[in-house]
Amino acid sequence: QVQLVESGGGLVQAGGSLRLSCAASGRTFSSYAMGWFRRAPGKEREFVAAISWSGGHTYYSDSVKGRFTISRDNAKNTVYLQMNSLKPEDTAVYYCAAVHNRYDAIVAGGVNEYDYWGQGTQVTVSS
Repeated sequence: QVQLVESGGGLVQAGGSLRLSCAASGRTFSSYAMGWFRRAPGKEREFVAAISWSGGHTYYSDSVKGRFTISRDNAKNTVYLQMNSLKPEDTAVYYCAAVHNRYDAIVAGGVNEYDYWGQGTQVTVSS
């Protein structure tokens, strides 16, 4: 069982930056692939970024590639999402997710590929 708690959301102007954190419980965090998703108002939850359990592999959606960076610190049981050059269309509730993975590989599919979810943190980007 893994419990996830996101933090770091808030209100920021377009062009600004935020760093989200996701703290995980459990002693085997380093064997979980992690992902970030988001849900904008009126839309379905969508994939944002993923990272393998070693941190050596990452993957991004086209909409955030080059602006967002996912990373993790297994010693702190935490995964991060650094968001730069934010746009109003990045406004959403951001969720982190975890899935146990036998291999050091990303899990970049849909929401159904992840087993554990946090409660989400709101990010609002004003124009």
